[in-house]
Amino acid sequence: MRNVKSDKLQQLVQIVVLMFETKALKKVVLSKPYSTDEKKSTLVPISVSGTRILQLETFSKDNKAYHRNIREEIDDELVKLFSGYAQLNIISTVGDIQYMISKSGKETIIGIKKVLDALESKDFEVFNEGHNKSKRYILTGDEEFLKYLGISDSSGRIRDRMQAKYRQINRFLEHIKSILDKLPENDINIYDLCCGKSYLSFAVYHYFKNVLNKNIEMICIDLKSDVIEYCSNVAARLNFHSMKFICGDIIEYNMELKPHLVISLHACDIATDIVLDKASENCADVILSTPCCHHELNKKLNCSSLNFVAKHSMLRQKMCDALTDALRLLKLESLGYKVEALELIDPEDTPKNIMLKAIKCKKCDKEKLSRLSEEYINTRKYLLGE
Repeated sequence: MRNVKSDKLQQLVQIVVLMFETKALKKVVLSKPYSTDEKKSTLVPISVSGTRILQLETFSKDNKAYHRNIREEIDDELVKLFSGYAQLNIISTVGDIQYMISKSGKETIIGIKKVLDALESKDFEVFNEGHNKSKRYILTGDEEFLKYLGISDSSGRIRDRMQAKYRQINRFLEHIKSILDKLPENDINIYDLCCGKSYLSFAVYHYFKNVLNKNIEMICIDLKSDVIEYCSNVAARLNFHSMKFICGDIIEYNMELKPHLVISLHACDIATDIVLDKASENCADVILSTPCCHHELNKKLNCSSLNFVAKHSMLRQKMCDALTDALRLLKLESLGYKVEALELIDPEDTPKNIMLKAIKCKKCDKEKLSRLSEEYINTRKYLLGE
C-alpha cells in the first residue's frame, strides 16, 4: 500500500465522492493491486431500500468474488481502498478519469479538468443506479479476451458500439450456466460450429476454464480462413491452450471427440440446420443454437391454406421464421432431445433473438419418437406441397 497522504489521491477521492453525491458516478475500476491475493475490484453506486451506498466487488486470484458495502465515512474508506491499487479508472456521466502511479511513485491523472468543469456547471445527466435495475453480468468487461476483441477498452469499459454484443454474450453464458448439470463434471468437449469472429467462443472458453476451472477441449470451425487465422492468433496470445480453430466445412468435419456441448451463434440460413444435424448425428449432450436469416422455407413455401398470411411479404417472412425454428425443434425432439425455444436477449438489441435449446434425453420412448418423426415428415410435406 502506498502513501495515503498523496494530494492527487486525496483530490481523486473528493471528486469520486462528489460524483456519488450528485449521482454522476457510474463505476470505478481498480486494477494493478499491490496485494498478491487480489486481481481487481470494482466500485459501483447502488440503492438499497431507498438508501444510496457504494458496493465494492473484489476479485481474487482464484476467480472468487467478494462484496462489501460502503455506507459511512466514505472519504476515509475510499482513501484506504484507492491506496491499494496502482491504477484507477473512474467512469461517470460527466466523463472518465484515469489515475496511474508508476513503480517510482510518479502519479498521473488524465481527464480530470473536463470532469471538474462539467461538475461545476451542474449541467449533466444523472446516472440511474436503482439496485433492482443494476444487472450483474458473468463477464465484468475487464477480461483480457474482451479487450483483444475490441469489446472493452484497456480500462475494462465496454465500448458504446459493443454494448449489445456484451449483453448478448453474457446472456448466452447465463443459458450455459443453466445446463451445467447436463454436462460431465470435468473433461468437457465443446464445439462452436460456424464460429465466425468467435466472440462467443472466447467467452465460453473463459467461463469454463477460468471461472469454473473445468478441464475442457474446445474446437471452433468456420469456412473463412482469415477469420480462423485471426482467432487462432488471439487464442495463442491469451494462452487459451486447449482452444483449437479449424478452417473447414462442418458437413465434412469428423468429430473425433464426443461432443458434450455444441454451440452456434447466428449461423446463416440453412447453416443452422447443418449445425443441428451435425450435433444430433454425433449425439451431443446439449445444443444451444441461435438461428439467423431464415430464407429457405420462404422460397419454398407452397401451402394454399396459408396463403392468407403468405400473400403479405412481411408476415410471410415472420411466419416462415417461426415455422422453420418449430420444424427444427420438432426434428430434434424426434431424435430424442428435450427442446425449447427461448428469448436470447432484449428484442431491442437484436431481431435475431431466438435460441434453440436441446438436451439429450437419457431414456426415450421409441413409439413417441416414431410419432414425432412422422409428424415432422408430414408437416414438411404440408408446408412444401410435396
